[in-house]
Amino acid sequence: MLTLMYFARLREALGVSSERVDLPADVRDVAGLTAWLRNRGDSWEAELAPGRAFRVAVNQDMAEGATVLKDGDEIAIFPPVTGG
Repeated sequence: MLTLMYFARLREALGVSSERVDLPADVRDVAGLTAWLRNRGDSWEAELAPGRAFRVAVNQDMAEGATVLKDGDEIAIFPPVTGG
């Protein structure tokens, strides 16, 4: 089971701040996770679409599409942050 957390505009657009999910056996990495989440449709598909600006961290480390997921991971999905 993974813990998924959504921040800023994603939390508002998706209507959830966090959830615990069991992934299908064929979802093994961040790219697979985001594709699986997009299949929920509507806001999920729009907000997590390829080319849409969002970042993913796995256990508080920035992740890429090929980052492998394992049971117990904590996944944060959030828009890019700018500062100055």
